[in-house]
Amino acid sequence: MKNFILGIAVLSTIIMKAQTQIIAHRGYFQSQPPTTENSLKSLENAQNLKIYGSEFDVRMTKDGVLVVNHDEHHAKMEISETDFKELKKVKLSNGEDLPTLKDYLKQGKKDKSLKLIVEIKPDKTKEKEDELTAKAIKMIKEMKLESQSEFISFSLNICKEIKKLEPTFKVQYLKGELSPQQIKDEGLDGIDYHYSIFQKNPTWIADAKALGLITNAWTVNDVSVYDELKKQGIGFITTNIPDQLKNK
Repeated sequence: MKNFILGIAVLSTIIMKAQTQIIAHRGYFQSQPPTTENSLKSLENAQNLKIYGSEFDVRMTKDGVLVVNHDEHHAKMEISETDFKELKKVKLSNGEDLPTLKDYLKQGKKDKSLKLIVEIKPDKTKEKEDELTAKAIKMIKEMKLESQSEFISFSLNICKEIKKLEPTFKVQYLKGELSPQQIKDEGLDGIDYHYSIFQKNPTWIADAKALGLITNAWTVNDVSVYDELKKQGIGFITTNIPDQLKNK
């Protein structure tokens, strides 16, 4: 009987690991009632869903403050060219303050079961990208969130800089033009591409898995696309509808 129970437990673990995991895109903001993407409330909503992770975007202000915002602009102000004291005067659409990375990580730390998928946004120069990357990693380490954090970027330089500073951190590339073998050769951990890239390159999920790479697709908001990718064995899906996909 003990062997039977142990066998069931092992099988359940294998099945769990094989299942496609769900990541909330910029938090879970299409909630009821809806909230603002990349807000503390959207992160809290994702925590309540009990999914794998929640993705968010990190930028650096002119005076070196790290903030969470997807677009280059907050209101009509360009984040990289504006001091934080000016940016914070304009609140998010849900009434929250523009969150700093520190604010966001503090909320993330409240639920250790939810992975924090840190997207570091490209900056105007390599020097700025390197500064942004170093500051983000330093803060994550100071808050002891290393094991809870994973990293993605459209900048190959940022991806490689993360691996240079912290070789054990999981880093995936977003842009989509590099094959799984090229990603492996760059020393990165996986591919996190728009789902259309996988549709155009139907062997890439299998190729990546054969190389031991993580596979993720963004932003999958169509159940039929999700089903198609799941059949191919993709590891992760980033979506605006995590509530709808988490039990499929």
